[in-house]
Amino acid sequence: MSEQKAYLLLANGQVFEGKSFGVTGTTIGEVVFATGMTGYQETLTDPSYYGQIAVQTFPLNGNYGTNSDDFESPQCWMKGYIVREWCEVPSNFRCEKTIDEFLKEQHVIGLYGVDTRQLTRIIRECGVMNGAITTEDVYAKKEELLAQIQAYEIKDAVKTVTTKEIKRYTVENPEHEVVMMDFGYKAHILRHLLNRNCNVTVVPAHTTAEEILAINPDGVMLTNGPGNPEENTEVIETLKKLIAAKMPMFGICLGHQLTALANGGKTMKLKYGHRGGNQPVKDLNTGRVYVTSQNHGYAVVGDSINPAVGKMSHWNVNDNTCEGVEYYNAPVYTVQFHPEACGGPRDTSYLFDRFMTMMRKEGE
Repeated sequence: MSEQKAYLLLANGQVFEGKSFGVTGTTIGEVVFATGMTGYQETLTDPSYYGQIAVQTFPLNGNYGTNSDDFESPQCWMKGYIVREWCEVPSNFRCEKTIDEFLKEQHVIGLYGVDTRQLTRIIRECGVMNGAITTEDVYAKKEELLAQIQAYEIKDAVKTVTTKEIKRYTVENPEHEVVMMDFGYKAHILRHLLNRNCNVTVVPAHTTAEEILAINPDGVMLTNGPGNPEENTEVIETLKKLIAAKMPMFGICLGHQLTALANGGKTMKLKYGHRGGNQPVKDLNTGRVYVTSQNHGYAVVGDSINPAVGKMSHWNVNDNTCEGVEYYNAPVYTVQFHPEACGGPRDTSYLFDRFMTMMRKEGE
C-alpha cells in the first residue's frame, strides 16, 4: 500500500490526514457518505455521484476487487473516494483488478486511513459540504484551497453524464417498446427492462417529446441521475408534453423528482441525503415496509403535489420524506429509491412488473 500522505480539507477548515491511493493530485467536490456494506463497485460507477467525493462508512472496501460485468456505467463519475481501509489482495473468482488499480485507470483520487466514522458524524451534524482531497501540502495551500472549495458548485450534471447518441437494445420476441430517457442511468435499469422482454431505445436527456413520441413507444422510463433537479428546465418541459400525451411512464430517483416538477410540485435539498442499501420505505397503499437502496441528495416535497394531480404512494420511515408518487392525470408513477438495486436489496423489483402491466393495459 502507498505510504504517500494525502489530506481531506473540508469547507469548515477541518483537515483529515491519511494516505493516498488511486491517482495523486488535488480534487474538489461535494463530500457525501454512503452506508452500503457491499456494492462499492456499483457505487463507484453510479453516474449519480457526478461531482461528489464519496465516503464509504463500511470500514473495509475492495475485498472482492472489481470486474467489468458489474459496472453501472462505463466509467467512474465521482471526484474522489474515501475509505477507512482498502484491500490490497482481494479474493473472488470474478476479480479482475484491485480497487486501487480501478481508481488509477479511471484517474480518480483516493484517500484511506482516515476516521470515516468521525467524518460521517460531521456530515450528519453539519450537512453535506464541499471539500478537497490533495496529495500536496494542504497546510501550505489551505487558504487558496478553501477559496476554491467555497466556490465549487455542481453544474450541468445531467448534460455531462447523459448519452451523446441514441442507442437501441433489442430482445427476441419483444412484448414492449420502451424509450429510456438517460439522465445518468444505472445499467441494471436497462437489464431489468431487457429481462422483461422489452426493446429499449436509450435517448439523450435533451430529446424532445415530439422525437420520443415519433418512436411510438409503449412506455417511457425516466432514470436516475445527478445534480439539482430544478436545473433541468428543458427536460421538465418535455415531461409536461409527455404527460399531456398520456404516455405511460415509470420514474426512478431523478426521474421521480423531474416528474414532480413537471406536475407543479417542488423539490428540496436534504441535509445529508440518503445513500446506501438500508433505507426503510413504507408503501402507503399496502402498509408494507421495504428495505431499499438509495442515492440522492434532493427529495420531492410531499405536500407540494396537487391532490387533484396525484398522491404520495411511499414515504421514508426514517425522516418521513416522499419516496413515491402515483399520478391521476396520466398513467405515471415514480419512486425515489432504486428497485433495480445491485448489490441489493431487491425487495422492490416488482415495480418493473407493474410498469409492464401498465403498458399492457394502456395498449389494450
